[in-house]
Amino acid sequence: MLRQTKASPLLSLPGAVAAEAPDEGVAAHYGDLFREQRALAGGTGFVDLSHRGVVTVSGADRLSWLHLLITQHVTDLPAGQATEALILSAHGHIEHALSLVDDGETTWMHVEPGTQGDLIAYLESMKFFYRVEVADRTDDFAVVHLPAGSIVDVPEGVTVRETAHGRDLFLPRARLEEFAGAHGPAAGVLAYEALRVEAHRPRLGLETDHRTIPHELGLIGVAVHLQKGCYRGQETVARVHNLGKPPRRLVFLHLDGSEVVLPGHGAPVRLASDGPESRQLGFITTSARHHELGPIALALVKRNVPVDAPLLVGEGTAASQEVVVEP
Repeated sequence: MLRQTKASPLLSLPGAVAAEAPDEGVAAHYGDLFREQRALAGGTGFVDLSHRGVVTVSGADRLSWLHLLITQHVTDLPAGQATEALILSAHGHIEHALSLVDDGETTWMHVEPGTQGDLIAYLESMKFFYRVEVADRTDDFAVVHLPAGSIVDVPEGVTVRETAHGRDLFLPRARLEEFAGAHGPAAGVLAYEALRVEAHRPRLGLETDHRTIPHELGLIGVAVHLQKGCYRGQETVARVHNLGKPPRRLVFLHLDGSEVVLPGHGAPVRLASDGPESRQLGFITTSARHHELGPIALALVKRNVPVDAPLLVGEGTAASQEVVVEP
């Protein structure tokens, strides 16, 4: 069951416009989408991601226990090293995506808004005799993203998850306004999402549906470690990896810039050569306006769609594709 996210206090900042689903509770932008994108791309500013769920696992067995449940190898995860992981269904479909870091005593993770309840319910059902404690820390901690290249000093005692794309801070929620006042300017989630699409990074609930497997999104080796077993859905991962034939593949699209309205999530993708009434071969997962590239999108298409084929999106928007996952 999804839990309603509290509205961020940063929605009171000048120019703030509230985001729509699935990012309710934080700002879509603060009045200038492209300026905010350029700031993030240049390593300045921050993004309020306080609507995301925060879950912790503590206890002596936390890493060895998590290792049995998730797709990532974490038994010897060094303190401070960030990683990605998934929880799969018995059939290998993606159910949860975890952004992880361990601080030496506690494993911290942030997840899609509202999904922490279902994640915790699953983790609690798998505790058995292991010495672990699972906690929902969403009410106490806010996720704040600093872009790659940021020179902001992280407040003392704050857990940091650092990747090639920047740093995610697990900031005490009570300090969110103080942090914003000291380390602005703030950028909204639309700027963050545009850079995510540019980087071809999939997101649970947008690039996934009820039958998505990790191979379709290029997550093998990123969030799925092939040299480990003992997790639910492993058989599907191994079988598809060995056969090399996932049914769909993630693509990056450059969209015709003359269109005023971006295609929404689920908009059909077809071959341009077959026309706008032809058979649907995929769908848009996320679209965005980029400060340099113009309108762009990620989409899931059938594996056998030619990689160089011009495409049509929605009612007839022309699109060219870049390969993200090889067919």
